[in-house]
Amino acid sequence: MLSRTASNLYWMARYVERAENTARILDVAYRMSLMSQGSETQESEWLAPLNISGTLYPFEGRYSTVTARDVMMFMALDPENPGSIISCAKAARENARAVRGNVTSEMWEVLNSTWLELQHLTEDRLTGDGALTFFDWVKERSHLFRGVTVGTALKDGAFHFNRLGTFLERADNTARILDVKYHVLLPKVEDVGGAVDYYQWAAVLRSVSAFESYRKVYRDVITPLRVAELLILRRDMPRSLHACMEESYEIFQTITTPYSGEALRRAGELHAGLRFGRIDTIFSAGLHEYLTDFLDRLQELGDEVNRSFFNVAYA
Repeated sequence: MLSRTASNLYWMARYVERAENTARILDVAYRMSLMSQGSETQESEWLAPLNISGTLYPFEGRYSTVTARDVMMFMALDPENPGSIISCAKAARENARAVRGNVTSEMWEVLNSTWLELQHLTEDRLTGDGALTFFDWVKERSHLFRGVTVGTALKDGAFHFNRLGTFLERADNTARILDVKYHVLLPKVEDVGGAVDYYQWAAVLRSVSAFESYRKVYRDVITPLRVAELLILRRDMPRSLHACMEESYEIFQTITTPYSGEALRRAGELHAGLRFGRIDTIFSAGLHEYLTDFLDRLQELGDEVNRSFFNVAYA
């Protein structure tokens, strides 16, 4: 497989996953805003999606205030925002079109029809219950794409690069969501353990489809330490850092080349730290510091993927 083809497949998957993650973040922010009281609280709720996605500065360069309408338009339908849902859908489709012979007809149809439907989306769809319906639709399209990929694609190199993009992007998003809640949205001292704190942690779990899993595993009140343990160290939680890096490490072992030793080493290092890590140790050293370090190392791994696989030709 040519390195250019591998790159297109990898980024195709990352953009699909990114669009879904953005929809999840906006969904939770919208639901939380319905429970917020006061303009200051509302603004802090809508700052969270911008902080998670790393788009706060571009947003502030274009908008003077933080409102629900502006944030949703910026992160969902703004073609000038490269991280918006519509931009991600376009990028995923363009990457798939560039390697049309390496994706199945069903995979192409999902990406193409999703892009075409987004062309007819209006601002009215992002108001009231229509916003929640739209976010659910984006998530369903992503689920459909992954489903037809697993169900129709040959399990060859193209498939593995597709899956690698999915899991690295998912790990990045889970770490960002957890870090923003713990570090940026820390409640006032008097609110810790209260209703607002409870609903915010519940919203974090729902944003990664982990609320039911938490109840099944812990059968107790929602606490920051257990939420962090579930989303960082539990290998049986599909969107946890451990699960994502385990899948990624196995893929690196499958697509190994003479150039990929450093990428494999970095992935193995991250996986080992999560496999043998303890949540008490993570909290004692600082959850924010741990997640920041993880995101930095994940970025370095992504850079190494680019050097090892996409800047060289390999068989």
